[in-house]
Amino acid sequence: MSAAGPLGSWGRYPAYAQQAHVAGWRDSLAGDFAHALAQGGSLLPFGNGRSYGDSCLAASGHVLHMRPLARFISVDWTTGVVVAESGTTLDEILALAIPRGWFVPVSPGTKFVTLGGAIANDVHGKNHHLRGTFGRHVRRFRLLRSDRPPALCSAEENADLYRATIGGLGLTGVIEWAELQLVPVRSSRMDVTTVRFGALDEFFVLSGELDGTHEYTVAWVDCLAGGDAVGRGVFMAANHATGGGLQVDRRKKLSVPVTPPISAINGLSLRLFNSAYYRLHKAGRHRSQVAYDPFFYPLDRILHWNRIYGPRGFQQFQCVVPDAQAPATVRALLAAIAAAGEGSFLAVLKKCGDVVSPGLLSFPLPGTSLALDFPQHARLGTGLFPRLDAIVRAAGGRLYPAKDAHMAGEDFRAAYPDWVRVEALRDPALGSRFWKRVTGT
Repeated sequence: MSAAGPLGSWGRYPAYAQQAHVAGWRDSLAGDFAHALAQGGSLLPFGNGRSYGDSCLAASGHVLHMRPLARFISVDWTTGVVVAESGTTLDEILALAIPRGWFVPVSPGTKFVTLGGAIANDVHGKNHHLRGTFGRHVRRFRLLRSDRPPALCSAEENADLYRATIGGLGLTGVIEWAELQLVPVRSSRMDVTTVRFGALDEFFVLSGELDGTHEYTVAWVDCLAGGDAVGRGVFMAANHATGGGLQVDRRKKLSVPVTPPISAINGLSLRLFNSAYYRLHKAGRHRSQVAYDPFFYPLDRILHWNRIYGPRGFQQFQCVVPDAQAPATVRALLAAIAAAGEGSFLAVLKKCGDVVSPGLLSFPLPGTSLALDFPQHARLGTGLFPRLDAIVRAAGGRLYPAKDAHMAGEDFRAAYPDWVRVEALRDPALGSRFWKRVTGT
């Protein structure tokens, strides 16, 4: 199909506009792929643009825009098996699945990711300790490549491509459709236990207590708190409710209409927000029942929220560090962030479990993950990020490629040794700025 307008990453950094070549129909996808390749020389599949760094940016600047390929192929509501085109979003799946008593098995912090993007980044969520990553629930998919016939990939068929594609950052081929196993629910509402904690050690105590009895656990942390209060925050544990109906959340969306000339996130606004949010939650344990949307997707209600970071955009720093080193390492990371006066209003801390993903480049490992956003400025690359990277490296941890715009190639190759297996299976017509940056290929 004809080329559409330019696209970019959600973090808006690095700012390399991507020329979109639209994929519209399954029966013409191979032709669209070939035509776009002839125009761009090399390509990268592009979903809904929710990756934060440069993993969704083609080295050539030309992407095959898969979002319009968003149709359901088949659904079995007795077993919860959905087959859909790769441009279908989790939001679109939930809209059909929830009224019928099904939910996505694993969800990241936004429901606006595509099915293909969720596979390519092997996304994880608040229930990693129980269900692992998204890729564990993908039964099969059809992969188009430039150098061989289309391949049906599963754990049993073309298993090498199946494993390389899950978490493979879109480099092994173009996913035409995928088959996903949903999980049954009796309600779309969530039973939530909320606990305010005063220091990082309390997070690990709460996680040890509540992870075993709740499917979903996560914590917000005050990234600017120092001294004895380092790591203070709010712990949330939840299960799907057993009553309350199966309604799809249809709350009216808010929107950030324009990009301000400078970032609205600064030291003053962060301190005011973090202090207010911490004190908003009273001491003790509090139980409530809420809709699924505010629990899983608090930022999805604000359309274009990435604009608040201004024209320079933002970078997200997300790491995971092994269990044995987690308390000391997370404390060191938060202390460094607080000392720098940097950070975001949504800093997320959560435990990852030992459920192994089939993906070769899957991010989680048994340990603790910390994620937060930083308004983009030059000091990140010369000051704070090198300090944080050194702390993670010393602990044997790693960064998340789907959220990264700065990781050193040596760190990536050391943390993800199976990158050589993915490179061996990479479609020669596909390449990203991230892959070129961290592997040189």
